[in-house]
Amino acid sequence: FRGFVLLLTFFIYTCYHMSRKPISVVKSRLHQNCSALISPINDTHSLNDTTWCNWAPFDQNNYKELLGAVDDAFLVAYAIGMFISGIFGERLPLRYYLSTGMLLSGLFTALFGLGYFWNIHVLWYFVLIQICNGLVQTTGWPSVVTCVGNWFGKGKRGLIMGVWNSHTSVGNILGSLIAGIWVNGHWGLSFVVPGIIMAAMGVVTFLFLIEYPEDVDCTPPQHHGGPEENQDNPEDPENGPYSNRESSPDTATRCSKEPSAQPAAISFLGALQIPGVIEFSLCLLFAKLVSYTFLYWLPLYIFNVAHFDAKEAGDLSTLFDVGGIIGGILAGLISDYTNGRATTCCIMLILAAPMVCMTSRAKRMCVCACVGR
Repeated sequence: FRGFVLLLTFFIYTCYHMSRKPISVVKSRLHQNCSALISPINDTHSLNDTTWCNWAPFDQNNYKELLGAVDDAFLVAYAIGMFISGIFGERLPLRYYLSTGMLLSGLFTALFGLGYFWNIHVLWYFVLIQICNGLVQTTGWPSVVTCVGNWFGKGKRGLIMGVWNSHTSVGNILGSLIAGIWVNGHWGLSFVVPGIIMAAMGVVTFLFLIEYPEDVDCTPPQHHGGPEENQDNPEDPENGPYSNRESSPDTATRCSKEPSAQPAAISFLGALQIPGVIEFSLCLLFAKLVSYTFLYWLPLYIFNVAHFDAKEAGDLSTLFDVGGIIGGILAGLISDYTNGRATTCCIMLILAAPMVCMTSRAKRMCVCACVGR
């Protein structure tokens, strides 16, 4: 059951990120240099018109600001909604809450792409869709984390969580590859297809997600040890996380006909008082600052600098997420081996800083490569 829940939640959050990625790939299609393209035979645009192939309202010189506004609409709504979503996620049935959020996310993702088929050229439509999508997408992370937390107790879980947390990068890769199939043609399908997959996964979630071990007559894991447990040596095989005690992961979900009470939801202020919450939140704040910049702008950056087409730029941008998969698993292994999760986080963030600064050098290398071509 634990393996099944881990796998299902992996696919669930993969779909969430898969539906977020297409906008970054399609940006290069919404505004591009039309002078190098062959215009349709029945097109009536003037010979001096260099924006005929672009999609209004992103066909003007302020297209970067408009595309940024579309991104901001999603991210601001996502940030605000996350405060509320966590509260609901701990107080509502996860299966209903998560499946509803996935169905709505699939709907709004598809509606963004339908703007192409409906020939919509007003900014407010795309902004409104992104606001709604940002709000419903907040149902994902709190819910899957809560569900996994219901099934896994104490122990060295860095490797397991490192592999599981690669769902973010896997979703970005799938989103890029799917969007790249149609980006040079009917780009609306780059959103419609991920939206359909997202909604279908919502139905699967509703049918098969198991929220608590008690739902299948299994004993819940020991989330917090008692005073006598805290006095034990965690490195002692007889008392450590892999011992044969009831709190170990191997026996945490031993079948039982005696379901235990579900843990009470924690308040926002109560969560802030947990040691390490604020520190790790700040680490994630600055890590997300960089990762979301790459997520939303890297394909367009490659498109403009290296002059690849939209599909090639989207495919090349997936290398960033390939590194994310490898790095996440490596970080989990190191944290398990050293038992220093904070130290691992600190070192990897320090190593990431110069990598970001090297993007300017990568830009010059891309320009030189294009000149060579």
